[in-house]
Amino acid sequence: MQIDPANWHDRPGFSKLLDALQPDSGTTRIVGGAVRDWLLKLPVSDIDLATSLTPPQVMAALNTAGIRVVPTGLAHGTVTAVTGNTPYEITTLRRDIATYGRHAEVAFTDDWAEDAARRDFTINALYADPRSGAIIDFFTGIDDLAARRVRFIGEPVERIAEDHLRILRFFRFSARFAPELDAAGLAACTARANDLMALSRERIRDELLKLLALPAPVPTIAAMLQHAILKPVLPEVDAVRISSLEALILAEAKAGVEGDGLRRLAALLPEDLALAGEISGRLKMSNAEKTRLIHASTRAPVPKDPHALAYAIGPDATLDRLLLTADPRATHWAGPLRSYARPRLPISGKDLIAMGLAPGPAVSRRLVEVEQRWIAAGFPTDRNRVMVMARDVLGVA
Repeated sequence: MQIDPANWHDRPGFSKLLDALQPDSGTTRIVGGAVRDWLLKLPVSDIDLATSLTPPQVMAALNTAGIRVVPTGLAHGTVTAVTGNTPYEITTLRRDIATYGRHAEVAFTDDWAEDAARRDFTINALYADPRSGAIIDFFTGIDDLAARRVRFIGEPVERIAEDHLRILRFFRFSARFAPELDAAGLAACTARANDLMALSRERIRDELLKLLALPAPVPTIAAMLQHAILKPVLPEVDAVRISSLEALILAEAKAGVEGDGLRRLAALLPEDLALAGEISGRLKMSNAEKTRLIHASTRAPVPKDPHALAYAIGPDATLDRLLLTADPRATHWAGPLRSYARPRLPISGKDLIAMGLAPGPAVSRRLVEVEQRWIAAGFPTDRNRVMVMARDVLGVA
């Protein structure tokens, strides 16, 4: 089997990169997700390369060719080439010497089978000759792709012990590619679920949100909850809320809104603001993500004019609320909220002082009163009209 090399011939700077790495001698191949997705006729964003050249040899070859090189992970054999304004990750073939659940000591090798054996799943251990497009498959990954099966390379329990993140990756890749979970993989993930506690919360957050954002995550999430996979790190996510996730996904589809992992996580959590704040901290979310999750944790109805709520909590959080409450207006408001720009009150505290209000804390309080009237009036941009509101609040002519 092979891939048509035309798939990558027009990639910016890729031909120059290949010439520098001399793939005709068999030193360099395309590897991993790009090969998998081309075989499945899916869009390919990034191309990663594996090579038998050592990192110093790779950097020397790139420098000779005038290609910018960034030593992004020299200890693990990875450099990034930037050519045609496009980054390409290049990693020297490796074998594991020792593993520590997430980190590994590696040695470089020129054995392609050894490199393939340390990868997680058979469908991710595919290589392609960049000149001919011929596929190199050491672990029947092509057969597993055809069968839509996500299967660990080697003994699943051992592979998870090497890298605990593979538990979440197993479910994410299964949700994307497999209609059913591989029984051996599921059993191993269930047995090793407590290993998730050793992972950084950032890793857990990233994998979970990627999984939830997939087009059809419900069967996989239901299986994870049934087998208590998330219990060690997110015990608050309960199987009884699967119906809420299903309802949200239907609402997103009806409104033509892309699935969002953070919004879908909110659907799986109890309606508890304090808990949402605690979980966002536990998962090391950004301040913006934390704020969104907290706002999404209440199912209070959206006011008649969603612009007022968007002004208060932001357009993303407002759309979250519309979708999570199955508000039929979500279909109409999805577009306007995506392009929403927060308006500015046309007057300031200086204007109130000019009207005779004494400087001090009262200025801020009265300005808030004016702002509330301005919001209720639909955010008029006419400054004179807002000045009239201000005079009325202050009781001046």
